[in-house]
Amino acid sequence: MAVVLLPNADRALARPHRRALSAAAAILVLATVGAVTLLDIRPPAPRDAGAPADAFSAERAFTHVSAVGARTHVAGSAANDQVRDHVTAALRGLGLDTSVQDTVGPEAGQLSGGEGGSTFARVRNVVALLPGTAPTGRLFLVAHYDSVQTGPGGNDDGAGVGTILEVARALAVGPRPRNDIVFVLTDAEEACLCGAAAFAGSHPLAAGGGVVLNLEARGSTGPVIMFETSERNAALVGVYGRAAPHPVGTSFAVEVYRLLPNDTDFTAFLDKGFTGLNSAYIDGGAVYHTPLDTPAAMNRASLQHHGDNALGLAREFGATDMSTLDAGGDATYFPVPGALIRYPGWLTWPLAALALAAVAALAWLARRRGLTTWPRVAGGFGLALIPVAAGPAAAQLLWAAITAVRPGYAAVLDPYRPLWFRLAVIALAAAVLMIWYAFLRRRLGPGSLAIGGLGWLAVIGAALAAVTPGGAYLATLPCLAGALAGLAALAFPRFAVPILTLGSTVAVLILVPTVALLFPALGMATGGAAALFAILLGLAALPILDLLWPEAGGQLGMHAARARRRAMYPPLAATLAALVLAGTGLRADRFDTAHPIPTHLMYALDAGTGQARWLSEESTVQDWTSHYVSARATVDGDFPALGTDPLRTGPAPAATLPAPALEVLSSTTAGTERTLRLRLRPQRPVRMVALHVDAATATVISARIAGQPAPVGREGERWSFGLVFHAPPPEGIELDLVLRPSAASPVRFRVMDGSDGLTALPGYIPRPPGVGVAGSHTSDLVAVAQTLSL
Repeated sequence: MAVVLLPNADRALARPHRRALSAAAAILVLATVGAVTLLDIRPPAPRDAGAPADAFSAERAFTHVSAVGARTHVAGSAANDQVRDHVTAALRGLGLDTSVQDTVGPEAGQLSGGEGGSTFARVRNVVALLPGTAPTGRLFLVAHYDSVQTGPGGNDDGAGVGTILEVARALAVGPRPRNDIVFVLTDAEEACLCGAAAFAGSHPLAAGGGVVLNLEARGSTGPVIMFETSERNAALVGVYGRAAPHPVGTSFAVEVYRLLPNDTDFTAFLDKGFTGLNSAYIDGGAVYHTPLDTPAAMNRASLQHHGDNALGLAREFGATDMSTLDAGGDATYFPVPGALIRYPGWLTWPLAALALAAVAALAWLARRRGLTTWPRVAGGFGLALIPVAAGPAAAQLLWAAITAVRPGYAAVLDPYRPLWFRLAVIALAAAVLMIWYAFLRRRLGPGSLAIGGLGWLAVIGAALAAVTPGGAYLATLPCLAGALAGLAALAFPRFAVPILTLGSTVAVLILVPTVALLFPALGMATGGAAALFAILLGLAALPILDLLWPEAGGQLGMHAARARRRAMYPPLAATLAALVLAGTGLRADRFDTAHPIPTHLMYALDAGTGQARWLSEESTVQDWTSHYVSARATVDGDFPALGTDPLRTGPAPAATLPAPALEVLSSTTAGTERTLRLRLRPQRPVRMVALHVDAATATVISARIAGQPAPVGREGERWSFGLVFHAPPPEGIELDLVLRPSAASPVRFRVMDGSDGLTALPGYIPRPPGVGVAGSHTSDLVAVAQTLSL
């Protein structure tokens, strides 16, 4: 309901100066509320080493971060051994019962053994126990101490490790908790989640399950978001809301994460029936998994946020009767300044229905008061779909144009300095909404458009309730607040502006932090998602935005032609702002030595044929990479461990590198089946080995790796068995295969290993300044393979 259409409303609003004052006051209130919500989700100020002994200090935790992230420490490396020694010594120094679980772990959730292969790793998890006084269960604080091969992991997951060690220290100096608290620093998370899977599946302390707090980082800054929970999370979220000093989490984030192809150690625990919460800071994604992920890149306020929340939750879960934590349902929750709003998930549909009913009631009452007609309401609703669709589309087109100007952005999760681009998307969404409103306002009337906009919020809320219930509040609650405010404004027209401002405040409280958090969560490549919720915010606040438009007519009004010209000022200003902000972003965010353009390159050698090639995952080939690769091709026939996706390829000089050896330890034949015990042993220092069985020569019936069962391939696949093993010991790995040869000819095996570093290869020209390494698990990989027949 536009204020100016309310019957008996303050006619002084028709006066330009009163209308401008009302607009300024209302928008100032909404802007202040928006600013407060953003300030509230900022990380707290880091505490120095002088903080009380029972409190968390980012400075104390950072000493561990510095040790963990001193250099790259991929699973199985000597550097990783040093990190493990540091972690073990720190926990033992606190008087905790500390041990190292040295075993072979399978990949979490492993289902298939074909094509790329089932995945295993030798893992060495560090486990420490703080025993409780009268345990009702166990709390597990989990982080991984290994890094990717492309970076030192100062944030990922030096932040989690440093946080846990400092939390363990703070807990050790205080009174004993009621429940057992287990500190688990896992190995080989980056490779395959194998350390967490091994702990959750076989460690004695994990046998009874429990509550897991997993601590992660994907970036270098920003608030710590509790972005994933186990199912039936209402009681867990209740603990989080009251015990975390700085709760930042939404049930919508849980829904979004479930749609993404991402996993953390938390996945391995969920697979084994644990409950818990998963938290990470995620902004500053340009450094993620790259050489720039150093301790120096870390925002210590984000580390403090991790620690304050983890310590508060550890104390609360440590004192809670864990038998009460199965609430039987999910909660809907989201942050507001100073609190975490939460309500039972079963209210999702009643609230969605109430929002639909409130919009219908508002439309009926507005028509009854003569402010609109049913055709105009229908037109407002139908045409409100335009900004809902056009806003996200415009954001995606804007980013496509920016990446066309700077192709290097196609390879990054986020620019190094993304703020200007994010503001450009918001300004563009505002421009789309205002252009739509300016063209239709006088044709359909402000009231019809406002009701139509709320109608779409109600419909989207119902759709979210059906598809992603935890996200329904994003549309349902702003819609309900706006519709109720409209009904109240019709009843009390003299107070219309404050009433409608109050209704819009709900949308600001809910949607402003959502827009802010979506940008780092999904990256600029999917900025359309943030634009969509910015549009929904604008639709919820249309009655207030309407005050920006001048009214024609009236004794003190202006001529219609002049009013129409003035009506275009807001959308033109928003459009200009979007262009200026995008241009400023391109000027401010440039690739240079400190902020290099990421590139991906690897080397693959067939030791049997002597043929070598360069490979790259880049969709848009960067200038440096173009010297090595050009055409696309699949390589799964020769290098199945690299997957089936097409890669950029180019010829490469052959290096003198040995492929792994495959030794037959025993071989027996019974009828049509052959049982082989094999040892796959690398002939050079590597971080992974792989073995595949050609389905044309044999069908693998069963397989065991280091005594553990492994899945086999499915009928019709090229490889009847595939294995990828990370952090292999120098003596190699043993595997037992029962297979059925397809003919009298030998069984063909394809073996491969992988190491890191291209600098010693023939034909390699080092990256120049300003060219960096992409954050990929295969960047700078050197793969050597050959076919063997047995």
